[in-house]
Amino acid sequence: MPDSVLHEPAALEVEGLTHQFGPRRVLDGVGFRIRPGDFTVLLGQNGAGKTTLFALITRLYHAHQGGIAVFGQPFRADASAALARMGVVFQQPTLDLDLTVQQNLEYHAALHGMAGRTAAPRIRDELARVNLAERARDRVRLLSGGQKRRVELARALLHEPSLLLLDEPTAGLDMESRGFLLGHVRRLCRERGLAVLWATHLIDEAGEDAHVVVLHKGRVLAAGPVPAIVAQAGAQTLKDAFEHLTHAAN
Repeated sequence: MPDSVLHEPAALEVEGLTHQFGPRRVLDGVGFRIRPGDFTVLLGQNGAGKTTLFALITRLYHAHQGGIAVFGQPFRADASAALARMGVVFQQPTLDLDLTVQQNLEYHAALHGMAGRTAAPRIRDELARVNLAERARDRVRLLSGGQKRRVELARALLHEPSLLLLDEPTAGLDMESRGFLLGHVRRLCRERGLAVLWATHLIDEAGEDAHVVVLHKGRVLAAGPVPAIVAQAGAQTLKDAFEHLTHAAN
């Protein structure tokens, strides 16, 4: 790996992140780093704290303790500049069902200060990449669940972010839709150098070449390339490693 890659700022750095709701601590000293071009899977069971972590990274909540930096830009210094470099696909759908696909994307572009002459070709390009160019004038409520997810992904990429966050993006989708989303996002990592944090409870969404952060009951149990995590757990597969790590932490 070139020295320039090793020494450039992390696309996302989370350090000592702790958060609680009342007396219940949902994140406890969470820390990890994502480099540009990394496809990183945040792997955890339901209730592990994945969605709360995403809410902190996207500034829906303010962390009680710890720090977050995006490409070396700490949130505490300039949260707006850090957020501008992110694209996000939340777990819950956020499209306006009564607007067309085009109108949903135009609204997002306006929120990011994109002029119409800039937004129009970007919208065409991103919809074409997710095979939905011909549905641009359709109301979102007419789309299937998988198509809506593809629109959300196109919208998240519209302002050309350097960091993409996806929270359980394939929940409720069929195998074909899951495969399309996963393949498209992984190509973006390879071809654009996009840094990705993909949260899921589905172990098979982490390929052998992925980086993985195992989150369990609000704590990071392991982080690194899949082979390293498997070796650390003394296991043969990531599934076995995950089960060993989480069982030992219970």
